[in-house]
Amino acid sequence: MATDLSLRQKLHLEVERAVQRYEVMEHNLKQLFWECTLRCNLSCLHCGSDCKQSAGEKDMPLDNFLKVLDSHPSNINPSDITVITTGGEPLVRPDILECGAQIVKRGFSWGMVSNGLLLSQDRLNALVDTGLTSFAMSFDGFENEHNWMRGNDRSFTYADQAVDYLVNMDNRLVWDLITCVNSRNIGYLEMFKEYLIDKGVKNWRIFTVVPMGRAIDNPELMITDRQYVELMDFIVRTKQENRIHLDYACEGFLGRYEGLARTKYYNCVAGTEVASILNDGSISGCLSIRSNYHQGNIYSHDFWQVWENGFKQYRNRKWMKHGECATCDAWRYCKGGGMHLRNDDGSIISCNYLRIKNGCL
Repeated sequence: MATDLSLRQKLHLEVERAVQRYEVMEHNLKQLFWECTLRCNLSCLHCGSDCKQSAGEKDMPLDNFLKVLDSHPSNINPSDITVITTGGEPLVRPDILECGAQIVKRGFSWGMVSNGLLLSQDRLNALVDTGLTSFAMSFDGFENEHNWMRGNDRSFTYADQAVDYLVNMDNRLVWDLITCVNSRNIGYLEMFKEYLIDKGVKNWRIFTVVPMGRAIDNPELMITDRQYVELMDFIVRTKQENRIHLDYACEGFLGRYEGLARTKYYNCVAGTEVASILNDGSISGCLSIRSNYHQGNIYSHDFWQVWENGFKQYRNRKWMKHGECATCDAWRYCKGGGMHLRNDDGSIISCNYLRIKNGCL
């Protein structure tokens, strides 16, 4: 329960509430995700975008995205914003180096989220030479577990090699690995942690599957509430060891694990610090939000005006206070959880806080 919070946690959360009010008022954009393609060379079981090797929609032309960057108002400093190319798999775009070069030319920082299948040392060198400053790659466990999750028998081999390439770039690139915890790999996390440490990995991020997209009809992707609590305990132990920097993703409010399983206290920054431009031009919050909370489209709306005056559902969460949230003792700090945990009709898909309460019974 929220009442299980220590005095220290409550004090931090009260400070965070004040900070969040200020962030909503200022809504300074810090990360802009560009879904630059819906094509992907993998077929991941949990994909929320339902990407395919040959997507029905063509890649967004680079010039169309650059028009958004070029139209930023004078009070926006591009160096304060990181543009993150994602997809799909951004490395399938033959012009990805040109995309990055043009983003950097305009003063924005450039980051990427990738599955690593197309990454070689030479290609990584070229990306960094072009201006790439941050990189996140999926790595979901040992060979059997990773390949099952990613739907490709070669995926682990290439991802494992990619980790070595990334380790070689430690002095030139900020990067981390992202592991999707599920029923198949949760029993191997301790061993996998040691494997990553031995390879020289310094930064690791963990998340769990939300029942949406392809994951709706696959119970193997889910872990039980009890396992969810065990996962939180594993993260806390690993952070205390201080041998690898591990954080739980920004999925939702964690009750008694706030400030312990993450470096920062919970705050969903979709629509206050983070926005996305989807491949079809739709304007949204973070790309984890697959429900339709779009705020317009770059082909019919000015992105920067939308950012300044839109995103009302993101910045005022009172509409979420119904159903289970109406009487929840965590509402003061949770504010209804992450936007990606809501269906189109506003109903909640999953609640991290309730999972922890149930898992501790």
